Amino acid sequence: MDIRAQKTFEALFALEDVREMLRQSLPGSTGPTDMDGFNEQIRHIRSVIDDLEAGTGVPEITKIGGTLGIRSREEEYVNIQPIQAAGRLTPEARKALIAYGDGYSTCDSCRKPFRLDKISKPPIADFHQELAAFLNMDTARVVPGARRGFQAVTSSLVKPGDTVIVSSLAHYTEFLAVEGAGGVVKEVPLNENNIITADAVADRIEDVTAETGKLPALIMIDHFDYQLANEHDVSGIGKVARQYDIPFLYNGAYTVGVMPVDGKKIGADFIVGSGHKSMASPAPSGVLATTDEWADVVFRTTQMTGDLTNRKFGVKEVEMLGCTLMGSTLMAMIASFPTVKERTQKWDEELKKSNFLMDKLLEIEGSAVLSEYPRKHALSKVDTTGSFDVVAEKHKRRGFFFSDELTKRGIVGEFAGATRAWKLSTYGLSWEKINYLADSLQDIAEKYEIKVNRDKL
Repeated sequence: MDIRAQKTFEALFALEDVREMLRQSLPGSTGPTDMDGFNEQIRHIRSVIDDLEAGTGVPEITKIGGTLGIRSREEEYVNIQPIQAAGRLTPEARKALIAYGDGYSTCDSCRKPFRLDKISKPPIADFHQELAAFLNMDTARVVPGARRGFQAVTSSLVKPGDTVIVSSLAHYTEFLAVEGAGGVVKEVPLNENNIITADAVADRIEDVTAETGKLPALIMIDHFDYQLANEHDVSGIGKVARQYDIPFLYNGAYTVGVMPVDGKKIGADFIVGSGHKSMASPAPSGVLATTDEWADVVFRTTQMTGDLTNRKFGVKEVEMLGCTLMGSTLMAMIASFPTVKERTQKWDEELKKSNFLMDKLLEIEGSAVLSEYPRKHALSKVDTTGSFDVVAEKHKRRGFFFSDELTKRGIVGEFAGATRAWKLSTYGLSWEKINYLADSLQDIAEKYEIKVNRDKL
């Protein structure tokens, strides 16, 4: 590990040790009971800071708790991993993790009605309202990942045997959510451009209705799918859903938090987003938003009464199992939110970066973009069968030669050993890093005598 990254972590860890001394002190005391130990730790921190400033020293800590390695991917590398790019925490979120790391830290001032979305200190209730407004929906809840948002909707709307319309590129968690509710998925076929169109959804609805004698219970379509990151006609699909009076779940796992999303303009009845994938939040986190029409259904409160005790918990929401994101996960999500809102207004710049890199990749002969092109997202699937895979066929490391070359240049996140079809994301990278990434790909190609038509596009 780079010594400055190493010493940064060691300084943070040493400060946590000082913090623990303060935690062990009596309230109102002027300092820790063991002042000698406290002062010694302060001197240690100063020495670590000296090493950090000079870029010198040797690693003193390699494991956390004796087993966990130090994760320095974001400090030392250009990370192009698609599921990690938009989930990088902001500095504010990392600070929130430090301050609110204790288990039920969000519950310090919880009062009746004892529900997460009603807590005013810290401002969790306000955050729920801001989330709904951010998506132009009426009501929002935080959930442990997008998959739990899917699950909440399907368990509320789908009965055993009901049909749910999904994309042919739908994520596996959509399938599981439908199966868990006892439903059956029917996939919408892709057109020649690997896009889900409104007409194709309408045709599938007609097929299902003719086959089963009733309309599908739900339509679930991704705005951008996870396989190719192609943009699907969600606004057109929203209109079709209205025409057939079928609720529409908009899957925004790759959009909510990175680009503007207007639920009512789209015509969505439900919006599901991923905090850890697209909202600069720790895992597991996500958001589920809906309209007033469906709020009482998906956020229904329990009606059950204990048969012996007559206990009632009427304020608790069934699909949320009472409360969802407690502690540092939620606090980090809230801390990142101002930055997340701001960055969605810079989506055009992110697209410029994505297309710039794809252009540079296409200058490498034998390379192709499998996603729709020009790109409409920062995530892309590329094919280097005719370029880097040609080298892999004869290289002693096979496809891992490419991973080796990228790692040497401080680039990580591609699927190790992949030289045919693979995915990457440019989201959140500076132009300096985008240019570095483009130059690195072309340099690797030229090193192995793959022709590069520089600046020809």
